[in-house]
Amino acid sequence: MTPALRPFFNALQFMTILPAPRAAQFDDGWLLPAAKYFPLVGALIGLFCGGVLIATSAIWSGLVPAVLSVIAGVALTGALHEDGIADSADGLFGGRTREQRLTIIKDSRIGNYGAVTLIASLIIRIAALATLPPWVGAAALVASHSLGRAGILAAMSMLPYAGNVATAKLNYPDQRLDPAKAIVAMLLTLLGLAWLIAAEPGAAACGLIGAVALGALPALAAARLIGGYVGDVLGATEQLTQIGLLLGVAALAGHG
Repeated sequence: MTPALRPFFNALQFMTILPAPRAAQFDDGWLLPAAKYFPLVGALIGLFCGGVLIATSAIWSGLVPAVLSVIAGVALTGALHEDGIADSADGLFGGRTREQRLTIIKDSRIGNYGAVTLIASLIIRIAALATLPPWVGAAALVASHSLGRAGILAAMSMLPYAGNVATAKLNYPDQRLDPAKAIVAMLLTLLGLAWLIAAEPGAAACGLIGAVALGALPALAAARLIGGYVGDVLGATEQLTQIGLLLGVAALAGHG
């Protein structure tokens, strides 16, 4: 396995529960080189979920395929981003000071805000998917998972890290993606969107608007309330970007 592939496998290992190949090595500076592959890993996760949606749609109708495809994504990622949106909701809505909010976000226990937000996230994604024809839904899953990971990069690029560096689970970089890495990330995001754009260009455009509108909310809230991002805010960004895209696509391509 060539060292050039190490950043991709680092990204794959970080964002999924798949066992790490020998090429994955998590040194102090692994995150920034791996980050450009986040949209590609997202697209691969979306392909898996889309495959589940298409396969189960041949057996069941109604909500069942949508439920199973969303659960497949949660299982494959180890609920990484679901944990983020729940913790972010608890901290940003439940704390009164910056210090309280950061303390609550780091608390692994789920509170009222987190529980309601997590349930809403799952229900909205399932409901939006259930309105789409299976093949359009599969394309939307690939696009939403890829764009959701691109949203993580956008939040990391626009905001400073707001947590305690000494106690952070990851060594978040101070520097941003250089132009070459940013271009790679953009091209990989476009690759993730290509199927949906080809199948439903109007719905894809509507989905992009929804993704940007909702995906920006966690970053805006975090900037105002805690002065930047922490890892859980990035997870919330990914989730709301997904939700925005699926809702936008369903608005034009949904049936019933």
